[in-house]
Amino acid sequence: MKANMEINHRTPTIKLNSSTWLSLAARYIVLIAICVIVIVPLLIAIFSSFKTTIQIGGEFSLKPPSQLNFDNYKIVFTQGKIFTGFMNSMILVVVSVVVNALLSAMTAYCLNRFDFKLKKVVLGLFVVGMIMPAMITEISRFSVIKNLGLYNSIWAPIVIYAAANLMQLYIYFQFMEKIPRSLDESALIDGGNYFTVFWKIVFPLMAPATATLGIIKAVDVINDMYVPYLYMPSEKLRTLTTTLMYFSSSKFGAWEYLSAAIVVVMLPTLLIYLIFQKYIFAGIVAGAVKE
Repeated sequence: MKANMEINHRTPTIKLNSSTWLSLAARYIVLIAICVIVIVPLLIAIFSSFKTTIQIGGEFSLKPPSQLNFDNYKIVFTQGKIFTGFMNSMILVVVSVVVNALLSAMTAYCLNRFDFKLKKVVLGLFVVGMIMPAMITEISRFSVIKNLGLYNSIWAPIVIYAAANLMQLYIYFQFMEKIPRSLDESALIDGGNYFTVFWKIVFPLMAPATATLGIIKAVDVINDMYVPYLYMPSEKLRTLTTTLMYFSSSKFGAWEYLSAAIVVVMLPTLLIYLIFQKYIFAGIVAGAVKE
């Protein structure tokens, strides 16, 4: 006996009441407002970088340029010495990220794998360092850098950027919890020391966390203007961000040149984010979940 069965595929309908509609509308309004706040200044800078002084003063800011004027970018690259700033920024990024990754990973390894009397005190100091405003310790930090003979050299920002912070330790902690301690014990039994365990076993297994934190650190270093401006005042040590100060000065200040410089400085950070954004989110999520 055969029975014919009919399966009716119906699209489920979701009924939203008035409170739900208001909640969704409020969310969309907030998101649209955030997008406008972020995008509008960028559009103004991009449009102004292709305009002349007369066009900037006489036209609406959000009006696209009638014709593309690349003279502003020529002045940025020639008189602004943007390539010097780019090279100095890349040196800061590469050296700072490498040293910071090693110090952060080793610090997290020691705090995660070993128990000692002052362990909670050390973690507490990292917490205090995160919640304390940087301006409070700026005078003492400036004195330390100057007494070390690093002032007005490229090593001054590197020493500051190389320091680990609580966010890095937290992400490394989460990754280390997934690495069995039996691997450490096996390597020690085979004759290895703790440095060998860290360098050949633990650190390679934390590559996703290292890549994520390295990308975030690189973006922070490129975008930072305060530390290079304060500790590297020399013209030959200008970075991408401190180059903007040259175009905002009264000597060479002009909106069209400053806008072109902003666009040029913005491109490296934008490219890093667009290329590595999936690795950033994947590394943070993977390190934030304990299984």
